Amino acid sequence: MLWFLIILGVITFVVIGMYNSLVRLRVRADSAWADIDVQLKRRWDLIPNLVETVKGSAGHERETLEAVVEARNRAMSAQGPAEAAEAEGVLAGALGKLFALSEAYPQLRAVEGFTDLQGSLDDLEEGVQNARRYYNAVVRDYNTKTQLFPTNVLARLFGHTGRQFFALDDERQREGPSVNFS
Repeated sequence: MLWFLIILGVITFVVIGMYNSLVRLRVRADSAWADIDVQLKRRWDLIPNLVETVKGSAGHERETLEAVVEARNRAMSAQGPAEAAEAEGVLAGALGKLFALSEAYPQLRAVEGFTDLQGSLDDLEEGVQNARRYYNAVVRDYNTKTQLFPTNVLARLFGHTGRQFFALDDERQREGPSVNFS
């Protein structure tokens, strides 16, 4: 009888440990997604200033400016990693077109606010990339844990399902906006 209680106690501690590791990884994934969300929000907040600066020097490029605003709004309303990645890819393409205007309008490059905003956006892009990399690493660990035996049995029992990676779909989206300070 004593051996039975010892074995039952060991199994209980192992199950508790597996469950806690699943919860710990799920919370880390939620936290990592919140970090991405903060970085994206900072970028979204910068875009209206960038658009206003461009309006001053190249306001007749209305189509490009409207595409940036529309892409920003779509990115802000995206739900979940897959939809957010798609919307952020569209936004990156629109921002790339906006920065291409600085090649067509040299007076735009001369505006100090524009180059400052480009620099800020470049820093934010790096922050988004780092947050995305961390999130994807946590999701990889979580998804692996939910699929390995015997943790997968416990994961299914308590409703732990795999998470989506925050991945970009095509090469154009992977490049992000180009920032040119010349």
